Amino acid sequence: MANEQVKLAVIGVGAMGRLHAKDILKLPNTELAAVCDINPERAETNAKACGCKMFTDYRKMLDQVELDGVIIATPHNGHPPISIDCLQHGLHVLTEKPIATNLADAQKMVSDYHAARKEHPALQFAIMFQMRTYGHWRKVKELIDNGDLGRLVRTTWIITDWFRTQSYYDNGEWRATWGGEGGGVLLNQSPHNLDLFQWFVGMPQGVIATAALGKYHDIEVEDEVTACLEYQNGMVAHFITSTAESPGTNRLEIVGEGGKLVVEDGRLTFWRNRNSMLEQIRTSPDPFEPVETWKIDVPFKHHGRWGHDLMIENFANAILHGEPLIAPAVEGINQLHLSNAMMLSSFTSAPVDLPIDAQQFATELASRIKNSRFQKTVRLQEWQDVSNSFGT
Repeated sequence: MANEQVKLAVIGVGAMGRLHAKDILKLPNTELAAVCDINPERAETNAKACGCKMFTDYRKMLDQVELDGVIIATPHNGHPPISIDCLQHGLHVLTEKPIATNLADAQKMVSDYHAARKEHPALQFAIMFQMRTYGHWRKVKELIDNGDLGRLVRTTWIITDWFRTQSYYDNGEWRATWGGEGGGVLLNQSPHNLDLFQWFVGMPQGVIATAALGKYHDIEVEDEVTACLEYQNGMVAHFITSTAESPGTNRLEIVGEGGKLVVEDGRLTFWRNRNSMLEQIRTSPDPFEPVETWKIDVPFKHHGRWGHDLMIENFANAILHGEPLIAPAVEGINQLHLSNAMMLSSFTSAPVDLPIDAQQFATELASRIKNSRFQKTVRLQEWQDVSNSFGT
């Protein structure tokens, strides 16, 4: 690769794709070769601003432009077919979150990725989970992995500061529809939180959840979710999210025998126990004596840079030098698995075991798309039809 630069194209140059294109131009190890969008005016405007080629059909772009990889920033249901098509062309792929709208499609993506690697062993497949680069979240991961909290007993994340008005949902035909997004707050606002959740404490063995559909907005998907998760080691967890609370809350608590870790208002606080609370329960002769605890404001660093551009730089370095990916797309399955499990539990009004029946959820989703009161637009259909043979 000339001058140690990776030739990239951005597919979908709406709000996020436009930012990704600008980041590519700024980074020393990337070159923006083309942008693609089914909206000709948007494609042309971004191509002129970035000084690159423009396309309205990504398949023509793949045939006409020499590329090393692509960044996919289309509506959610475009991620699976476009990713698979590009991987089969031997192109490296960085897709926006979520990896797909349903687990069955995500599993197919990963399966086809592994198949493509037989012909292209160095193929990279990443997902845009940029919150993994933030200093406070990296510190939380470090403290847990180092065993500072010991055995975990409870994790609770109240993430209700995703406030949105009706005008937000009215601003795009694909938003908050089963056919466009495949879901609501769990698939649009909270994927990063669900990714961090499983990154910190792993995957549960069971989920029970209630999802309110259009409770506060004129939409057909969930705008409020309350979930309880059960883990193999006995830990219980809670995930509460909404787009209707103002003021909202963003508070993560992770409790272990070694203390309590809290992230809120940009601060990381650790109440460190002198000894294990589980040991205190077993051995203390005093029926009410708590564990002696110190409150510590934990320092953290963002290591100079963080966010989307670091994810793109990492993607390029993985291609150029084999640098480990910050967020391999394979791990995107976990976030989607949690989201689908919560929705499946709500759909069936029953607890669900993990792994869930991916085909059952896909069938439930397909039924809701078929019976949707929101009609898909022509342009949305164009994104959905990029691969007529793909899907479940």
